[in-house]
Amino acid sequence: MATPRGKAGAPVWLFDLDDTLHDASTAAFTGISAAMTAYIERELALSRPDAEALRGHYWRRYGATLLGLVRHHGVKSAHFLHDTHALPGLESRLRSHPHDLAALARLPGRKFILTNAPRAYAERVLTTLGLWRYFDGVITIEQMAMFGHLRPKPDARMLRHVAVRLKVKPHRCVLVEDTLEHQKAARRVGMGTVWMRRWIGQTRAHRPGYVCARIRSLQALARWR
Repeated sequence: MATPRGKAGAPVWLFDLDDTLHDASTAAFTGISAAMTAYIERELALSRPDAEALRGHYWRRYGATLLGLVRHHGVKSAHFLHDTHALPGLESRLRSHPHDLAALARLPGRKFILTNAPRAYAERVLTTLGLWRYFDGVITIEQMAMFGHLRPKPDARMLRHVAVRLKVKPHRCVLVEDTLEHQKAARRVGMGTVWMRRWIGQTRAHRPGYVCARIRSLQALARWR
């Protein structure tokens, strides 16, 4: 597999958080989805079925339910993110793999979290799983604003901006991520792409052309770099 590091050394790694570094499908996603539906139902005075339909519609159209709510309903992003990511008891449900922690410790190059989750939630996950010490920084959705508008993954402009902020060319970055749409956008701006498959279903097992590598463990990154 090709490496994007070139002659200057190890790449700059951009790690997604949920379903990449931990099993968010089990620990968090059910609660987040339910909280989003309840939020839409309450704040927009919709029925539960209509709220569920609108949540899904905005997710498909914008890549994030929040963007549709901000654009069409004037929802305040901070209020939405706080309300939908409260998740009582989250810490007791979080799981990671010791082998992954060892792999992160050995992996050369700068490493950053790049997540569409809010800061408070990311901090809870990273603290509980003991992940802070492996990363040089954490970029959350609050830091993905451009020209006054949120531009979370898979926004290509934001991905280019992240590279600028980190003072590195996009082709020197590698996005490790479970979501294919985010992988596609990263590859379009020249980043390397690694598709994490550990915690997601097997309904689409083949590797699309815009994915440089497919892995089921972070240990495999050492073989790819």
